[in-house]
Amino acid sequence: MAEIVAIVAKLKRDCLKPGGVGEHSNAIKYLNQDYESLKQQCLKSGTLFEDPEFPAVAASLGYDKLGPDSDKGKGVEWKRPSEITRNPQFIIGGATRTDIRQGSLSDCWFLSAIGCLTLNEELLHRVVPHGQGFQDGYAGIFHFQIWQFGEWVDVVIDDKLPVKKGKLMFVQSAERSEFWSALLEKAYAKLNGSYEGLSGGYNSESFVDFTGGVAETYDLRKAPVDLYEIIQRAIARGSLLGSFINIFNSSDTEKETDKKLVKNHTYSITALKEVKYKGLPEKLIRLRNPWGYAEWTGAWSDNSPEWKDVDPAEKKELYVKMEDGEFWMSFKDYLQQFTKLEICNLTPDALTKKDVSKWHTTMCDGTWRRGSSAGGNRKNPDMFRINPQYKVTLLEEDDDPKDNKVVCSLLVALMQKNRRKLRKLQEYNLNIGFAVYEKGISKDVEDSVRKLFEQKAGQDMEISVSELQTILNDAVSNNKDLKTDGFSMESCRQMVNLMDKDGNATLGLVEFQILWKKVQHWKTIFLQHDLDRSGTMSSYELRMALEAAGFKLNKKVMQVLVPRYSDTALGVDFDNFVCCLVKLEAMFRLFNSMAKDDSVISAIGLAEWLMLTMRG
Repeated sequence: MAEIVAIVAKLKRDCLKPGGVGEHSNAIKYLNQDYESLKQQCLKSGTLFEDPEFPAVAASLGYDKLGPDSDKGKGVEWKRPSEITRNPQFIIGGATRTDIRQGSLSDCWFLSAIGCLTLNEELLHRVVPHGQGFQDGYAGIFHFQIWQFGEWVDVVIDDKLPVKKGKLMFVQSAERSEFWSALLEKAYAKLNGSYEGLSGGYNSESFVDFTGGVAETYDLRKAPVDLYEIIQRAIARGSLLGSFINIFNSSDTEKETDKKLVKNHTYSITALKEVKYKGLPEKLIRLRNPWGYAEWTGAWSDNSPEWKDVDPAEKKELYVKMEDGEFWMSFKDYLQQFTKLEICNLTPDALTKKDVSKWHTTMCDGTWRRGSSAGGNRKNPDMFRINPQYKVTLLEEDDDPKDNKVVCSLLVALMQKNRRKLRKLQEYNLNIGFAVYEKGISKDVEDSVRKLFEQKAGQDMEISVSELQTILNDAVSNNKDLKTDGFSMESCRQMVNLMDKDGNATLGLVEFQILWKKVQHWKTIFLQHDLDRSGTMSSYELRMALEAAGFKLNKKVMQVLVPRYSDTALGVDFDNFVCCLVKLEAMFRLFNSMAKDDSVISAIGLAEWLMLTMRG
């Protein structure tokens, strides 16, 4: 282990990126494109930037309905804003919700999120940096900052936009000479592989990408009784909110209800208010259609009579009669008409106001790897326990003065990487999920495992390295089909290190059961692949057994493993087989934890990493 630690330390010293990279103040240069240096190069040469990484060609539009041979993809020209209008502007009079009008792309989920961003200038300018425009210093290049899987990335684009019949194909502003929203859409398309990559989605996804926050979803058909207060608290926290109406038939997509609400179409929630109506309190909610038109026509809409019975001062504050896509409706009608609510809760670094309540956040990276950390769902209890696990301790109760209960809220979310880019390969989102267990629940620990644990664990109810050694050696000594010299103290220490989630160098009941199940699973693999029933494995049998356990290794790595874990006759007994798997799993985990750092990956690669570390 000392050699491995030294290797890791050297890699970190030589290869890892400087601290702070990936934070908003030090965003990663997407595709290694540096906005300032590229801009200066263009200014010096007197040329306008043309992006080689997302060129103005058919492939940047899409691959299917926007593909080169599609009807929508034909007749498209790419023009800079100065070729579309005489006096292009980046932002006119501040970014507002009316700057966002959907084009011929089904990306209302994304546009709704931008609309919410305009309500919070601080958040907006995290995504849309200051100092950009078409006047002094213009070089045909713009940049935007978008959060991706734990890191902020700075995305550079040129300002060539797809135009058809003289009009922008996609998002546009009510002000024809304003282009910030169209350019942001292009940056997001670049990040997701193409414009078509933005077709269809959920508000929560783009909310997260523009804030680095954590999203949650509510089924309004089963809405909690305190949903109004939940939305109030979310707004008080500076959260972003959106809502839509589910459909059960694709033919209903973007069809209107009898009150002019669009189905399967994401609306931004822009405000919540309680007014006095005929002397009684009435809860109202304000929403906005990113199309910039097509508004609710029911109670509390722009032309409804309810406004006549509201106090004139309140009416003056709230009532705006304009076909801008924004409207009020009663909260009761909202619950009846809409089916889903999505809330994006912001991280503390995105909230600088002192009067805003803040979440504490933690982010963990993990992978499901066949044979080692992919245990399937709870229908497979023997394997479920090998899925990645994380221990969470809640230390501070919610600071809600209106709530007399002692409550500490926990919000957990999963994300999967780069699935939009893979759509053109017909690969879509995978089914993923997680389970949350309260302290004291033992994940259906089997009675036999519990009994073994209780027999061997000390008064601390934890399994130490020496106690694990006793358990494993007792288990294999009575099995005549296995040849073994017994597990060494160092081997058992490596197993504890592999399974120890809380860092106390011992195994709790659940940790012990997971390891015990692994060893039992590996024993089954060993016996299945010991083809000559010798009790040991040849190099050929070892290769097949490792592959069955989820590790497909090349010849060079196998040439390192065989002498490291075999005896003088090149046979691998059971304890060495287990030690080999423990080491492989540990090294795969360590490599994956460093996989975010491209410099490490490019410097060594997985095979070289294994050859370096598996010798130790």
